[in-house]
Amino acid sequence: MHGPALPGWLLMVLCGATGAYCLLRTRNGTRRERGSARAEALMGFGMAAMAVPAAPLPEWTWVVHTVVFGAASLHAAVYARGGGHHLHHLVGSLAMVYMAVAMAPGAAHAPGGGHASHGAGAAGTAGGIPVLTGALLVYYALYVLRSAGRLIPAPAPVGVPAGGPGGMTGPAWGARPELALACRLAMGTAMFAMLLTL
Repeated sequence: MHGPALPGWLLMVLCGATGAYCLLRTRNGTRRERGSARAEALMGFGMAAMAVPAAPLPEWTWVVHTVVFGAASLHAAVYARGGGHHLHHLVGSLAMVYMAVAMAPGAAHAPGGGHASHGAGAAGTAGGIPVLTGALLVYYALYVLRSAGRLIPAPAPVGVPAGGPGGMTGPAWGARPELALACRLAMGTAMFAMLLTL
């Protein structure tokens, strides 16, 4: 969250690349899968913008983040009744709203405000509610561990090549479920890192 320059730029590149891949995924799959990919692309690009070191950005960017992810939260809340990945999108959108509000000028002076670096090489502060930040950190730590565990390949059945029945052939790279899971893992890890700065 607008921390030191090098980690901020690295997070921006990671989240931007993840968002771009998720945007490519919107061309494949079912309607539900395309909707999920759009939500993940928005999250990736929003996290990339939030990770940029503060120097080049105007102070009012927190308002844009709050409005965009507030709307995304409402959208996710409508579909979260069905469960599934929409609940994770809801948590992620609300976490982005929370971090955006914590970026607001004067947030560091709120009760319970934390401290974080807020610019390229310059010290600053960001506000956050420690209990809420801790709960989100626990959620994302568990999410990352679960996602990483799902990426571990299952042993191939006897007589079946490691790449599947067709060997190395398979779905197009834009429709590979393991790449989508890797993107979610990358975004979960980036979210955890950003929450650590609060």
